[in-house]
Amino acid sequence: MKQNGTLSNIQPTELVDIEEVGDDHVFSTIETPLRKDAFALEDDMKMELIEKHFRHIMEIMGLDMTDDSLKGTPKRVAKMYIKEVFAGLDPKNKPAVTLFDNKYKYDQMLVEKDIAVFSNCEHHFVPIYGKAHVAYISSGKVIGLSKLNRIVEYFSKRPQVQERLTVQIANELKSALQTEDVAVVIDAQHMCVQSRGIRDSGSSTVTAYYGGKFEEEARKKEFLSYLGM
Repeated sequence: MKQNGTLSNIQPTELVDIEEVGDDHVFSTIETPLRKDAFALEDDMKMELIEKHFRHIMEIMGLDMTDDSLKGTPKRVAKMYIKEVFAGLDPKNKPAVTLFDNKYKYDQMLVEKDIAVFSNCEHHFVPIYGKAHVAYISSGKVIGLSKLNRIVEYFSKRPQVQERLTVQIANELKSALQTEDVAVVIDAQHMCVQSRGIRDSGSSTVTAYYGGKFEEEARKKEFLSYLGM
């Protein structure tokens, strides 16, 4: 579907120092950067290789890999990466969406708020966590409420930049619901800001996408009023 909504907090990508890119959270593409052979290896092989290389990283840092508390860590990290926190990279984990007729003829916005977001910053591989709020106006079809949560979860389980995450969720909602009338707001905290660099534990980042009827000021204000924003 065409990209015609609006997204806050996106800045043009420029050629800048790698370290500056990591701190400024710019991103280069709306699609998650994946190689063409990203799924050439089976999950078991990926976990085996990650376990090997993560063990090497720990050894380089001087950790005693014979210690009972540490010796299983590489395997746990490998499983966590492939099966859990980055499972959204694999299309086979994408939630199946079934559309239903809007039999109640409900023509106002439907808002699902306070959806938990757990993701990881692609610049430092540390957590991003917060809440997503999504809304849509039916074009004649609806989906089960839990699918809204699952769409957020699927795109969150990737190395991410919050702006990209916001757009990816919005685009998937538009495609699944067959409507341009969607809105997404994400309010999240970034451990790459809280635990390193400036170490500001009190700030959060808000990104928003408004498509179709949500670009109208009255609709936008109504949506934000439900969120108390």
